[in-house]
Amino acid sequence: MAGTIEPIARMVAALSHLPGIGQKSAQRLAYHIATLPLEEVRDLATALWQGRKAIRLCEACGNYAVGERCEICADEKRHNGQICVVRDPRDVMAVERMHEYRGLYHVLHGTLSPMDGIGPEDIRINELMERVKAGGVDEVILATNPDVEGEATAAYIARLLKPLGIKVSRIAHGVPVGSDLEYADEVTLSRAMAGRTEM
Repeated sequence: MAGTIEPIARMVAALSHLPGIGQKSAQRLAYHIATLPLEEVRDLATALWQGRKAIRLCEACGNYAVGERCEICADEKRHNGQICVVRDPRDVMAVERMHEYRGLYHVLHGTLSPMDGIGPEDIRINELMERVKAGGVDEVILATNPDVEGEATAAYIARLLKPLGIKVSRIAHGVPVGSDLEYADEVTLSRAMAGRTEM
């Protein structure tokens, strides 16, 4: 970038790797950071570093946690025989915002995408099957995004679960096709969850 000094160019390059941050947004953030007192920049960097270092995956569901289990899996009141399957931890927070679902989750950390070389062994489908086979599960709610990959993943998981004799349902399409759960409002998500259908 002509006219930009090297430290700012490095900040812009680093910030532009974040999702949703294009070149102009990264440049705006870098110039803002350059105006902050050094203590604030240090606090920001420390929060990012320590936060990332402290985050781990819940051994039960794959959600983000600071201990062995996330706070949802650790909550005994949540063990009601339902597992809601989502793509990533942001989707857990999206469903939690409606304050109606009281079951557990299973985070896949991706969806099937043969075009991108992502198959069943690349996401947490085997872990889901192990949880279900261990018993205590009455219903699996498939809440992957209503896009091509999300639908393919839901159909694949439903085929695996059906022979086990448990109820498999799919959230209703109150969530617009092609959108992400994390951007849906609580009312839309609530209607989608209430209108889920058995697969």
